[in-house]
Amino acid sequence: MRVIRVGTRKSQLARIQTDSVVATLKASYPGLQFEIIAMSTTGDKILDTALSKIGEKSLFTKELEHALEKNEVDLVVHSLKDLPTVLPPGFTIGAICKRENPHDAVVFHPKFVGKTLETLPEKSVVGTSSLRRAAQLQRKFPHLEFRSIRGNLNTRLRKLDEQQEFSAIILATAGLQRMGWHNRMGQILHPEECMYAVGQGALGVEVRAKDQDILDLVGVLHDPETLLRCIAERAFLRHLEGGCSVPVAVHTAMKDGQLYLTGGVWSLDGSDSIQETMQATIHVPAQHEDGPEDDPQLVGITARNIPRGPQLAAQNLGISLANLLLSKGAKNILDVARQLNDAH
Repeated sequence: MRVIRVGTRKSQLARIQTDSVVATLKASYPGLQFEIIAMSTTGDKILDTALSKIGEKSLFTKELEHALEKNEVDLVVHSLKDLPTVLPPGFTIGAICKRENPHDAVVFHPKFVGKTLETLPEKSVVGTSSLRRAAQLQRKFPHLEFRSIRGNLNTRLRKLDEQQEFSAIILATAGLQRMGWHNRMGQILHPEECMYAVGQGALGVEVRAKDQDILDLVGVLHDPETLLRCIAERAFLRHLEGGCSVPVAVHTAMKDGQLYLTGGVWSLDGSDSIQETMQATIHVPAQHEDGPEDDPQLVGITARNIPRGPQLAAQNLGISLANLLLSKGAKNILDVARQLNDAH
């Protein structure tokens, strides 16, 4: 019986996410065996530095990609938002699974349960490791103070509950839901309060770009709507040349054959920002089986069982929105944010 080796980070959330992908694959391929191999990444090891300061694009992916390259694993499950928009040569995202709720959530210290960010006392400290969240929320809630908090979900919740430093922390709703911690979500942030990170809430399966067998195998995991939304989001980010060290956020929606993409950039303190929305006509395709097309990847993604036209339309939407923001001065905001972040 053939054994497919699946790489993952060691954290509890990463294991839960990987288990869910493997369960879907097992259901589709009862004749195959799957072995999960967990490993630590740079991002898991460097816990005393804000993510945006480490200055490394592939913080949570590099060690896993090494294992792929050396043929120690056949595929790797990631949170899509951890995967850079340009992958190292030889790798591709072979599947994007159905997205969970992509919004951010607020988890409150036990003494503030029942509050919202709006009603927290003046100068309350809110923990987040994300410049994107801090910039947007500082603008919206000037009475709060935002401070970096690192560690996996368990560590961050422990820091919140056991130390008196933080009144609340901001985490991705999807991660909290996957961990079964629904009862800790005190508030879910709407796009008007805080737009999400590119790819947030979706899982990406990374494979060797030339490994046709494995590409075919993981293709069943593609969720067409999530795929198209994430292609648009990743194309927007790539064209802006944004990354971890600058505040860039998005919001996408599919409605009546239209893909709506809202994107924004912020200065580090949130005082300066540009946001715009564009839409394109894109019909969510059913998967089709008319053989592989020898097409290159789009923003690091290979989806041969999904028609090419809608994928290109989604990519073009992302690029068009990025160009619109650039024409309104986004580059200057991002350059200043980058310089300030590097200087701190």
